[in-house]
Amino acid sequence: MNKKARRYYSKCEQFNYAGTHLLLELWGAENITSLEKVKKALIGSVNACGATLLDIKLHHFSPNQGISGIAIIKESHLSIHTWPEFGYAAIDIFVCGEVNAYKAIPVLKKAFKPKRMQLLELKRGILE
Repeated sequence: MNKKARRYYSKCEQFNYAGTHLLLELWGAENITSLEKVKKALIGSVNACGATLLDIKLHHFSPNQGISGIAIIKESHLSIHTWPEFGYAAIDIFVCGEVNAYKAIPVLKKAFKPKRMQLLELKRGILE
């Protein structure tokens, strides 16, 4: 792998991989119908993990006011889809390189105040 490509990959002791993908589930979440609060949470999460924001797209659904959105970052993306009728939000944080996906979690917890969270980590694009 050349030097330029290497900087977009991540490392752990056992192998190199494309990136870390966190699947975060929030139950009993607040503020999941507000476009403004969701946008602020995504921007805060991107900043907290040290990523480079390129664009944000959000969409409000009727009749339950759920939101789907994505923060496109140089290092991949953060996405959210909410089901207000269940107090549920599904969030994906996929980052590569030196970006720390875990630093987004406290920002999201503060923004959405979930009663319960579930987290799954995937290592994507394992090379060795």
